[in-house]
Amino acid sequence: MPDIDRRHFTRMKLAKPILGMVKGQSALILDIGMGGAFVENYGAAKTGDRTTLSFNWRGEEIAFECEIARTDIIRPASGKGQAMVSHSAIEFKEPFGSSAERLQDMMAVFVGRMLAAHKSNAAAQDDGNGATLIQLGQARRSRTRGFLRYTFEGKAWTVLPTALGSQPPNGFTVGAYEDQEELETLCRAYEAADKEGRNLIRLVAELSVAAAKK
Repeated sequence: MPDIDRRHFTRMKLAKPILGMVKGQSALILDIGMGGAFVENYGAAKTGDRTTLSFNWRGEEIAFECEIARTDIIRPASGKGQAMVSHSAIEFKEPFGSSAERLQDMMAVFVGRMLAAHKSNAAAQDDGNGATLIQLGQARRSRTRGFLRYTFEGKAWTVLPTALGSQPPNGFTVGAYEDQEELETLCRAYEAADKEGRNLIRLVAELSVAAAKK
């Protein structure tokens, strides 16, 4: 898994849950991000437990070894044979095969669609299809290493190079290879966006960080 700070990754709420498997049992993925997911699953788990999550996207399997970050029982087992159901936040630890790259491609598609539909996001309005910093296979990469951390102080931005790919609470971190003009557009979009829009921008930034680590 790309070295994103998993404690602060952003998850995207899915309009339609994805059917997956947790420890071989059916589960519904309700939210997902580059660092983990929020699932509805059968049975109970404990914080710190190790598990596996797998699901299919475009005919290919995506699977990770995971750790339970927290879990809540939303429906207890009943004497009528009704199984216990939990909601669990899980963190991705290790991918199986090329699952990290497949997840990145999937997230790029999902976030691009959301940006295109999010009218308050200037980055989406500029190109009409949410492509800004999303078309990772076509990104202008160079030998530039590291990342750029953009921190918004209310009226002005502070931009600093960093070796860490974690996201700040008031701004975003992207790969240092990104185009300056597009990053300025992303800053303007962040300033104008509501909470949902800023979460989308953080998802874009996390995709950029993941691409920089390839």
